[in-house]
Amino acid sequence: MNKETSLASYAAHSATSRGRLFSEAAPATRTEFQRDRDRIIHCTAFRRLEYKTQVFVNHEGDLFRTRLTHSIEVAQIARSIARNLRLNEDLVEAISLAHDLGHTPFGHAGQDALNACMEQYGGFEHNLQSLRLIDKLEQRYGAFDGLNLMFETREGVLKHCSLTNAKKLGDVGQRFILRQQPTLEAQVANLADEIAYNNHDIDDGLRSGLLTLDQMMQVDLYARHNHEMAKVFPDLTGRRAINETVRRMINALINDLIQTSSQRVADAKPQTVDDVRAAPPLIAFSETMAHEALELKRFLRENLYRHYLVNRMTSKAKRIVADLFNCFINEPNLLPPDYQLAPTMTQSDQARQVADYIAGMTDRYAIREHRRLFMVDEAHI
Repeated sequence: MNKETSLASYAAHSATSRGRLFSEAAPATRTEFQRDRDRIIHCTAFRRLEYKTQVFVNHEGDLFRTRLTHSIEVAQIARSIARNLRLNEDLVEAISLAHDLGHTPFGHAGQDALNACMEQYGGFEHNLQSLRLIDKLEQRYGAFDGLNLMFETREGVLKHCSLTNAKKLGDVGQRFILRQQPTLEAQVANLADEIAYNNHDIDDGLRSGLLTLDQMMQVDLYARHNHEMAKVFPDLTGRRAINETVRRMINALINDLIQTSSQRVADAKPQTVDDVRAAPPLIAFSETMAHEALELKRFLRENLYRHYLVNRMTSKAKRIVADLFNCFINEPNLLPPDYQLAPTMTQSDQARQVADYIAGMTDRYAIREHRRLFMVDEAHI
């Protein structure tokens, strides 16, 4: 079914895709990338994102973002950008919804802890884990492991990769070896991710009280849009004033990205996806907006992500992940049946299977599992 006739020639098209790892009949009522998006939405790892940390651990409040709500916001922003640039909305949505599937519980703190535990076994990186999930770990289909997604979707999920790992990944790792770019859809999803998390972390930071409005007014991007908001709504205060300011920031970032990217594409004159791969990155902010976005990112790193209350939770999260890993490595008989280690496995494979189990946990499941294993009161035996 052809719903891609209005796309630009350099957009990703199902007909010119590099296809799937396992051949399948073409869908009758959807495009190939629509099928990818649908498979992602229905997979187990996607549902688990509802209870995985963005910045604040899930039980700290009902209104804070989770990996699931973040992924939905990324997809909305990315689709809006893709539509304006005549790119494949279904592909950009599939990449956006799948990009965090491999994240551990407790956000980056959990990833750092699991990476340290896996150091002698090849390390742990959430982009690689996302690819591992969609290629192997999800088990929903009789004919193959994983979700058997299109090459362009898999490529877009793998945002970062070392040369060492890229050499092990076959075709999907080639662009890192050849120093090529991914599709424009993958580039859009990457920057939509940045727009989403920078702006919703402001919202969550202010809501939590870890950031103050006085602090935010020191950030040029926020201050400018707050002043513009106040001119239009001089009596607006509280949550509505914050929401209106953040909304204007997101809109400004999206419009700048569309305008700048449109000009870069016009200057580069790509005709095909291969032309896009050979070009420098074409999806980008203007120099001024990129500087302001970087200032915002640095502000959030210093004032929110390194806030002492966030550090306390980060410290606890790292201990939980490390404790679970060491416990299961030393006493593999404590693993549930689906993750039992086979005697024929190498030590590295055993460690990777333990990492798969821990990475798949939600925040609350990891906390409960830790209590079950380490607490000795009757409630946790």
